[in-house]
Amino acid sequence: MLSYLAATLPDDTPASARLLALQCALRVDNSLHVRLPRGLLRGLRLGAPGLWQDLEQTHWLHTSPTSTRSEIIATLFDPGLLGQAPARPDRRRAADWALRAGRLRKAEQAGELQQLARVYLVAHTDTGGRGLAEPDRMAQACGLQPEELHSLLDQLTATRVLRSWRHCPYTGDLHWNF
Repeated sequence: MLSYLAATLPDDTPASARLLALQCALRVDNSLHVRLPRGLLRGLRLGAPGLWQDLEQTHWLHTSPTSTRSEIIATLFDPGLLGQAPARPDRRRAADWALRAGRLRKAEQAGELQQLARVYLVAHTDTGGRGLAEPDRMAQACGLQPEELHSLLDQLTATRVLRSWRHCPYTGDLHWNF
């Protein structure tokens, strides 16, 4: 889903809006409607109204005037989205997994970009805690320019989200350890 969103959202979509789009995409029903509890959004630090406006301006979704104090209701405009993910129960489990994967401890708290990067890294990590990805794909999924990626990985290492990372000179791939 991260790759799909990287291809469909504009490059300048901020990380916070990408995290919101990920939750919407994974929680959408078969009619392309999504209901997100505001508590979930506060937990992700995604309660700012500007995020919804970012996604509305890209014509990716429209928030409903019937949203309440406890939940936001939106309609997604991309019917191709349903073909990108498994059945709805599996997507909902993936949405919950993405919440846990992106959650950072207080000592690691740095921002939405770091949360989004952590979700990407965890999704591409084996059970032994080692990961591998193409740097251009990770940069695109996180809404970064490729030259910004090394700085982000250094930040994640400095805050102990990652134990280590390196750029393989032979294959061009990124390798990391949690």
